[in-house]
Amino acid sequence: MELNNQKTAITTKRIELLDVYRGFAILGIFVVNIVIMNSTFLNQDEFAKQWTSSLDIAIQKILQLFFYTKFFPIFSLLFGLGISMQAVKLSEKGKLSKAFFFRRMFFLFLFGVLHILILWSGDVLNMYALLGLLTVFLITKSNRLILGLSLFFLVFPFYDNVFEQLFGFIGYKPGIYLEGYTGETVKEIIVNGSYFEGLKLRILEYLSNFPMLFGFLAPIALSMFLLGTYLGKNKIYESLDIFILKIKKPVIIITILSNLYRILFLYVIVKLDVYKIDFARQLFIKLMVISDVIMGLFYLWIIGWLWYNTKLKSLLNPLQYVGKMALTNYLMHSFIGLILFSSIGFGLYETMSPTQTFLTAILVFMAQVILSRIWLTYFHFGPLEWAWRCLTYKKLFKLKKNI
Repeated sequence: MELNNQKTAITTKRIELLDVYRGFAILGIFVVNIVIMNSTFLNQDEFAKQWTSSLDIAIQKILQLFFYTKFFPIFSLLFGLGISMQAVKLSEKGKLSKAFFFRRMFFLFLFGVLHILILWSGDVLNMYALLGLLTVFLITKSNRLILGLSLFFLVFPFYDNVFEQLFGFIGYKPGIYLEGYTGETVKEIIVNGSYFEGLKLRILEYLSNFPMLFGFLAPIALSMFLLGTYLGKNKIYESLDIFILKIKKPVIIITILSNLYRILFLYVIVKLDVYKIDFARQLFIKLMVISDVIMGLFYLWIIGWLWYNTKLKSLLNPLQYVGKMALTNYLMHSFIGLILFSSIGFGLYETMSPTQTFLTAILVFMAQVILSRIWLTYFHFGPLEWAWRCLTYKKLFKLKKNI
């Protein structure tokens, strides 16, 4: 009996750590996304040039070194891990059904569509839903194939060329959607336009961002989905403390080497003549992306190591409340962005400095920790998690706790 209780406690802790990971990913994603919400890709470079104070420059460097392209891979890996854990659990009960996952991904896709229309064009839920289906089909394949595909999708350097050819073949021209729009016209619509003008702009932005979405983000997401699938399929989460110690040496060595390259890239390579050659530049950028992904995975490792081997667990523990409501909190960020920057709220678009957006993201996340903890005191699930669960299982689950 004592052994069973001990196993239950360990399992609970491991689930808590996964929620801590999700909460950490939500924080990093908002720190990055709020920069885009404050100034879209169309005008971001020009807008950023005006912030020349030492603090703003330092914040921009911090974002570049520690945030950009680090948290999206984390969230993607955790999503793939969650799918595979659920698939394994259903398989062990003899209830594994592709129809179940089709339904689950369909409603996630629908959440993504509503996210774009109602709140913000920077949605990734649509892509997650599509890639999630592919992951479900691959979970029954060999570990070697899953890991091989994960590595391939991460390191392949010529996605831009592939999608350029593909878009040309199907006649898709992403540049036409924002043709005639300038940084000033976009700002006018966001700050002074009606909600429906903003809705139209969000749709056009999403359609114009397909090259970024599928040429840059999708390969990283699929690579991490597959890595998460491998970890879930092999139940690594059941002995995560041992796994973290086992991979300690290679993780540290790879992280040091990749960070050396990141520093060389940012401060040396981009200034070299060879960087001006298209083929070489693609390879250099791909190595930078891989280094950023490795840094994101290192974050997971170091958090896990601290969780199991130090007394800092109490500092990390509050992250789990946001993580348990990851979907709700992710979409809440877009709602907050809409209120902060658009005409239906404060209209602060392109007024906030890098320091202000960074601090705003931190303060919002701290508020989410508090609100999520209060919510979970009285309810079993976050509101959108509950809705997604009910739609997926085609039954009404109890939301409120008996207190």
